[in-house]
Order: sequence, then structure tokens, then C-alpha cells
Amino acid sequence: MSKDLTNRDSISEMEQIQRGLEAFLQQELKEMGAESRENGALAGGAQTGTGGTDTLQAGREPQLFTIGEEENQEREIDIIGSSKRESGQNNRRRDREAYFEDWDSEDYRPDRVKAVGTKSGSQKKRGKESKAAGQASIRKKGSARGVEKENKAPKVSEGKSKKRRKKKSRLQKFLIIVAVILALLTGGLYLGVGAVYAKMNYQPLESLAGAPMKEQGVVNILLIGNDSRENAEDGRSDAMILLSISNKTKKIYMTSLLRDMYVEIPGHNNNRLNAAYSYGGAGLLMETVEQNLDITVNRYVLVNFEAFANLVDAVGGVDLELTSEEIEYVNGYLVEYNMLFDRAEGTDYMDTSQSGMVHLNGPQALAYCRNRYLGTDFGRTERQRKVLSAVIQKLPTALLTNPGELIGGLMPNLTTNLTQGECFYLSLMAYKLLTYEIVQTSIPLEGTYKNATIRSMSVLEVDFEANKAYLKENIYGESPRQRTDG
Repeated sequence: MSKDLTNRDSISEMEQIQRGLEAFLQQELKEMGAESRENGALAGGAQTGTGGTDTLQAGREPQLFTIGEEENQEREIDIIGSSKRESGQNNRRRDREAYFEDWDSEDYRPDRVKAVGTKSGSQKKRGKESKAAGQASIRKKGSARGVEKENKAPKVSEGKSKKRRKKKSRLQKFLIIVAVILALLTGGLYLGVGAVYAKMNYQPLESLAGAPMKEQGVVNILLIGNDSRENAEDGRSDAMILLSISNKTKKIYMTSLLRDMYVEIPGHNNNRLNAAYSYGGAGLLMETVEQNLDITVNRYVLVNFEAFANLVDAVGGVDLELTSEEIEYVNGYLVEYNMLFDRAEGTDYMDTSQSGMVHLNGPQALAYCRNRYLGTDFGRTERQRKVLSAVIQKLPTALLTNPGELIGGLMPNLTTNLTQGECFYLSLMAYKLLTYEIVQTSIPLEGTYKNATIRSMSVLEVDFEANKAYLKENIYGESPRQRTDG
């Protein structure tokens, strides 16, 4: 009995407590809802969810809910709260878009911003400067990135550039090596030319001191053959050949000057051309050629009989086509040559029954060139040019195979006013001269002279103007109009 009474008393007390809590909570919810409506708060559900705790802390009587009522209440709060949140987010999004779109509009800007904007013009200026600085910074960063890209991009081209630099470096090294080799060869050649030149007889001419060897692209050297045994001017100029090396026409001209031409000799009466040599040696002979043919000649090489014969022997002789009659005259001139050089009679005589292509040694070739009885002086000068041309063709090989005999037999028998430097220059031109065409001719030209007898001398009267024109056109490459204008 007592237990039952006790249980009933406990239950009645619990019921009373429950009813009191329910009343308290209902009252609290009413107050919170009214307050929420007044303030327009968006988080009413959250405040309601936490209101129990706040109300309990304030000491107010709460209102109790059953579990089912609480669940329904929570669902309602969630639905209302989510809808309000979505609505609020949409409104805020539209507000932000409108704000940024119409920021430049003075009417739309907030009062606080307007006030700040109107307070100080310097602040506006600082804002603009800050904005400009920002844009400049962006541009600078962009350009820096562009430079960085450019620096990164040329890596491939830098590789190519390095390869090119390596190739260029190798090419430079190669050119330096070639230059050194050429310098050594040139130095060796200069020393070689010096050794050869020392064997020659250098005889300068005061009248031609300082005169250039080359003029208007042409080198003129007068080759003089005399019949003296010694290197002197006591003999006769038996042969005169003007050797012209023309860079303009890329040709080498061998022009025989006939000794019987009747010419003006400076300081002397008119006479045969070869008389100039007997009057004043090589100097007067060159001056006579210049005055009568209007061509500059400043260099000469004097060759005696022995030098000519030694030159032919040094190249191994020459092969020429001779008639039986020409062979007879070769033997005839050998008689004089053998006596002149104390050789035994009959030395180097040829078989007179031979004809056609024959081989001639030095003395035989010299005898062949001296013959003036077949074809007069024109035939003789032609034979001289034939032998000299054959020697020039064999000269490069002889320099390699027989340099000692060539130098030793020829050079001591040469007299010249060519300097060592000029000989070195001509030696450097040798490779080029081998490609030049050799043109042989004689002055006077056919049809520009006539035979005459003056002061009991058989001479050739020459049309010098026609021969001057030929030399200018062929050696110097001048046209008739250029000669007229000049």
C-alpha cells in the first residue's frame, strides 16, 4: 500500500513538472516569434532551436513538446529556413551584380563611398595613380613574362648559334693555318727567288730609276739577245722581243721587233733599230722603242748566246719541225758557234737527210734561231718565237726536275734591271701566267711597211701609226674610239 501511494505521488509530481515545462516553452516560443517578426531576422528557426537554452538561462518557464511535435516543428523550421536562405542568397547575388555594373553611377554608390569620394580630390588622384601603377605593374609583369618566354624560346636557336660559332671558329682556325702555310711557302719562295736572283747580273738604269714595272695593267719587258760571249754591250742586238703580260686581255704577247726597221734614235740620226743598242745599250734601245711605237718599256733582260743555249738544254731541248734546207743552215751556224766557244769542229752537226719533227739541243736551237737567209728577218724572228714558246711550255717541269742546271746555266748569263722584289712578284704570278694564251706576232705588221735603201742600207720604212694602233688594241685592250678620245 505504501509503495503504491508512493508511486502515485511520484507520477503526479512528474505530471505537474511536465505541464509546467510545456507552459513555459509555449510562452517562450510566442515571445521569440514576436521578436523575430519585428526584427525581420532570417535565422528564426536557429534561434528557436537555441531558444530553449537561452530561456532556461534567463529563468523563464519553458514549454515542453512531445517527441512527435518536436519532429514536426523541426521539419517546418528547416523548410522555412532553407527557403529564406535561398531567397536571401539570390537577393544578395542580384545586389552584387547590379552594384558592380553600376559602380560608375553616382546615384547607386553608397553614401559612405560618395562621401569619401567628395572629401578630397587628392584622394581621387591617389586612387587613379594607384590604379595606373597597378596597370603598369601588370604590363611590367606581362613584359617580364614575355622576356622570360623569349629567353626560354631561343634555346633551340641558341643551340644553332653555338653550332654556327663552332663552325666559324673552325673555319677561322683553318684559314689561319692556310695563311701560315702560305706565309711559309711565300717566305720560302722569296728566299728561293733571292738565291736565284743573286746569280743574275743586276744593272740598274739611272734614267729609269723609280719608273714602275707595270702600267695600265701591262708588264712590258724587252728581251734582248746579243752575240757577245761576255755579259757586255759590245755585241749586236741580234734579237729583240717585247714580252707583254696583259692582265686586261689575259694574254702574253711575244712581239718580235725587226732590227732593220728605220727608226728615230733619240740623240742620234735615224738608223736601223738594232743600231740603238750599239749606241747606248739597253737604255737607249728601250727609249727608241717608246718613241717610235708609243709604248712604255721600263724593264729589260739581256741574254747572250751561251744563256740561250743553256736555257734550251736545261729544259731538255725542244722538238720542232724543220725542213732539210733549215737543217743545212743549222750546221752552217754551228761552225761559227763552235769556233766562238772553242768547241771541236763538227760538234752537234745534224743529219742533212733528215726533215720533219726533229729534236734540237741548246746550240742547235740557237743556230736555228740565228738563220736570216730563209724568209729574211721575218722568218728569223718567227723561228726565235717558236723556240722560246717551246721553252716556256717545258719550263715548269724543268723547275721541278732540273732546277740546278736551269739556274746554274741560265742565271749567270742574264743581265737585267729587274729588282729582286719584281722578280718575286713575277714568280707569284707564274701559276696564273700558265693559263694565259700566248700570242706571237712581229712589228712591223704585214702590209704596213716597204723595203727601201737609205744611205746604202737595206731598211724597212714603217707605217708607225698603224702599228701603234695594233699594240694599243691588242696589248692594252683599247678600242679605236678610246684611242680617238684619248
